[in-house]
Amino acid sequence: MGPVTQGRFITFEGGEGAGKSTQLKRLVARLGAEGLDVVATREPGGSPGAESIRELVLKGATDRWSPVTETLLMYAARRDHIERVIRPGLARGAWVLCDRFADSTRAYQGAAGGVAPALIAAMETYILEDTRPDLTLIFDLPVAVGLQRAQARAGSEMRFESKGAAFHERLREGFLAIAKSEPQRCAVIDAVGSLDDVEARVWAAVAERLAVRG
Repeated sequence: MGPVTQGRFITFEGGEGAGKSTQLKRLVARLGAEGLDVVATREPGGSPGAESIRELVLKGATDRWSPVTETLLMYAARRDHIERVIRPGLARGAWVLCDRFADSTRAYQGAAGGVAPALIAAMETYILEDTRPDLTLIFDLPVAVGLQRAQARAGSEMRFESKGAAFHERLREGFLAIAKSEPQRCAVIDAVGSLDDVEARVWAAVAERLAVRG
């Protein structure tokens, strides 16, 4: 019996209302149809402990936590998620698809929230270790469109949607800067258009970068 093939790790990033979650579900279905073992997960959350932290981070007043405290909470959740879900999935050869990962901390708490890049970089070094995405899809669309979509589906997890347009403009710029700095890992997906149009762009990026048939 040959060695187990190492899995692939794909992360979905972008601002509010970009349609990441819907496109993740569509890609899960398409990869599953190719016969692949696929794990769908999310951040903050994805494991029972991390989901408890999600409740703390995403609900309540906008100023409930400072950006530095948010970073620490996000990384506490992320470490548990990595240990209990992401690494075991990759080790058995699954494709792990995650709705948000470390780039969200860089963009939300860093670029938009003002947390020092050195703190976030240190967290990545010691908490992520070698668990890094093979491909990051960054869903991009105008801030006004994204916030309108987010407000249309508004629920109780509204802390970040409520931070104002200037915050979200910095957020969008932050994600695009990440994509520019790591073009081998990141693919920017135009999130404007129909669900089918965006799905086609996602599949084109996955097929090209990770050599899956389609």
